[in-house]
Amino acid sequence: MKILFVLLVVALVGCSTEKSEVKEATDTTKKEIVETPEETAPEVSPATTSVSAPSSMPASAATAMPASAAIKARVADAEHRLMGSEAGKKLWASIEAHGGLETWYANGPIGFRFTYAPVKGNTRDTYQVVDTWASRAHHKGEVDGKPFEFGWDGQNAWQKPADMKMPTNPRFWSLTPYYFVGLPFVLADRGVVLAEEAPAEFNGKTVDVIRATFEGVGDAPDDFYVVYLDQKDSTVEAIRYIVTYKGFFPDGGHSPEKLMMYEGAQSVKGITLPTAYRTYKWDGSKHTELVTNTTLTELSFLPETKASTFAPPEGAKIQEGW
Repeated sequence: MKILFVLLVVALVGCSTEKSEVKEATDTTKKEIVETPEETAPEVSPATTSVSAPSSMPASAATAMPASAAIKARVADAEHRLMGSEAGKKLWASIEAHGGLETWYANGPIGFRFTYAPVKGNTRDTYQVVDTWASRAHHKGEVDGKPFEFGWDGQNAWQKPADMKMPTNPRFWSLTPYYFVGLPFVLADRGVVLAEEAPAEFNGKTVDVIRATFEGVGDAPDDFYVVYLDQKDSTVEAIRYIVTYKGFFPDGGHSPEKLMMYEGAQSVKGITLPTAYRTYKWDGSKHTELVTNTTLTELSFLPETKASTFAPPEGAKIQEGW
């Protein structure tokens, strides 16, 4: 398993004092499918920046919170766009089922620990704070007892220590977990193109299906998401996706399609998200081999997060290229 979301480019535990400041289509033109090692071909590609309805500066330059009027304007714009298509209506119903877009933004930046454990390969485990309004991220973690941090400030990926080999590509992974965690909300962004597909059978029941593609912007413009929605309550059941991130596929092509199941439920400040994700290979009609187990813990919203949280700290290195 972009924003805009679309700009799904770039895109995870610290002490309690740290958490207060740093609490993170199918392109039908058949591109070459490239098999890549699990540890170098992550599940999905994130977005560098979110381009949504007309926005404004944060209510306070000191925090990452947007102004109330800007939230209302962006939400109204999203609802107007989405209600113009059957696929959009289904997505809007899902957003409402998970807590509502206005609540999502009004809660402020989100903090969570994302523990991504491939069956084969190295685990990625970081605590991250993500600006849901402007798609910026700050991760903290450890490797062999040595602390590290990396992130995306809206324009550049960065890492600290500057000379440390990061456990993953900061530009790619800074926002990737957020787009798993932030579904269905992140698909309300401008630049996301939605299409309704035929209902499907999934885990013994019929689900509604919508496909999300992107308008050719960002590091991975050919990514897609196929979202499975429960027909009764509109919650997200699973997604299928590919990865087309240019850093992994500079000559085009994409990773094999996978299916990620959304499991469990936890609610914080009116927003309901999964507790775990299970990712499987996809053979074109069904999921097969389990490839990754992921957990979502330490979930909270952090409205007092400072805007400076997402800036490269002193001594950080800016990532060049992909």
